[in-house]
Amino acid sequence: MFIRLKALDKNSNCCFFDAFMKLKTSYREIFSLSGPIMLGSAVQQIIVLTDGVFLYHKSEADFGAIGLVGVFYLMIAAIGYNFSKGGQIMIARRAGENNPVKVGQVFQASLIFEFFLAIVMFLVMQYGSYYIFSLFTDNDIYFYKSLEYLEFRSYGVFFSYVGLSIIALYTGIARTKFILIDSIILAIVNVVLNYGFIFGNLGLPELGIQGAGIASTIAEAFTFFLFLIYIAFDKKIRKYKLFSIPKIIDFEAIKTQYRISAPVVAQAVVGFGSWFAFFGIIENLGERPLAITNLVRMVYLTLSIPTWGFASGANTLISNYIAQGKGKEVIPLLWKISKMCLVWTCVLLLPILLFPKLILYPLFGKQDMSLIVESQPIFYVMGVILLLFSVSAVFFNGLAATGATVFGLMIQTVSVVIYLIYVYFVIEVFGAGLGWAWASEIYYWIIIFVASYWFLRSERWHGLKV
Repeated sequence: MFIRLKALDKNSNCCFFDAFMKLKTSYREIFSLSGPIMLGSAVQQIIVLTDGVFLYHKSEADFGAIGLVGVFYLMIAAIGYNFSKGGQIMIARRAGENNPVKVGQVFQASLIFEFFLAIVMFLVMQYGSYYIFSLFTDNDIYFYKSLEYLEFRSYGVFFSYVGLSIIALYTGIARTKFILIDSIILAIVNVVLNYGFIFGNLGLPELGIQGAGIASTIAEAFTFFLFLIYIAFDKKIRKYKLFSIPKIIDFEAIKTQYRISAPVVAQAVVGFGSWFAFFGIIENLGERPLAITNLVRMVYLTLSIPTWGFASGANTLISNYIAQGKGKEVIPLLWKISKMCLVWTCVLLLPILLFPKLILYPLFGKQDMSLIVESQPIFYVMGVILLLFSVSAVFFNGLAATGATVFGLMIQTVSVVIYLIYVYFVIEVFGAGLGWAWASEIYYWIIIFVASYWFLRSERWHGLKV
């Protein structure tokens, strides 16, 4: 594993790990850390994708609605996920500093923070969704179906956010294997329940898109309690004293996590918000272009899973390395992670580009494959986007691991402004096709990479407190 045992000094009064985390960075060990995170960090994408596939076979109205509300829920999920990344970065830094007690304290602070944040997000979905969706869609069918989905899906935010704190802990200490197992179980449970609730199978009521929301929430709850059972029997985790009752809440840790995470969360809101606006603009082109965009989006989210995993792994590795005083090795390490991410993305991408009908028909085929055929030109644009994304996202997450999250927010804001201006002129002013609209993502990720690489090379992040 990535742990070197520290010799015990019986005469020493200092605090120490009995297992001192010194993460190594061979390709094998990078994948051992990042591989399980690929699914763990993409749980919400997997849920939305599963819902979308089943609803595609239910009705075109349900499929169109899940495209809109799915992006909205991903934005809600991204808020919790990116707040948890602040905790993950802090946990990895404390682990690299050889401070197990502080790891537990950071986890407790993160847990408390995520729980109260879940309450806020739940209230937003329950009482604010009507007004939010009225701003982005004029289609009454999509509007009311989106609200149907969120009626029960909103309860899943509690299991999602608190679960993210647990995932951040296991990712931060580089023990990610059960994250993979838990994610696979979640996907299986969600598939079975979607089959039941959406179509009225297995003795369950036929509820369509509302059933998809119920199925996904139950799946999240089930796997959350499964993770709690795992923690209860995990002897290696006990040294962190995770569930000891603190004498006082560590508000300083909460404050630090907020300082690190708030700009990252703002990045997520800006990023997914721009995508939400993108779908609103595409809707004006008609139902067929929106259906094509939904299909491309689902393929895009699936193929981006390796990047989510390697980028999250970069958070842990870079933060741990900085704690070890290896700041000079940050950029070479990011290049190594990027190469692995690029290779895995290509492995998944090439079959889609070469044989789209063969790969996608089992999931999206009906009596004809016209939707897949019409989407194929956009897949080539998506391929370029994914290659840029696989490198840019790793460097962007490496930037966050240094603590320079405010600068990251500045980069993302500028990139999104340029992105939205481009999309508006391409669609609304020049009336160009979908391919040109999707090409906006190419410019977006180029800007992200150039700015992130420049800042890391400048070494202005040295001395930032995490």
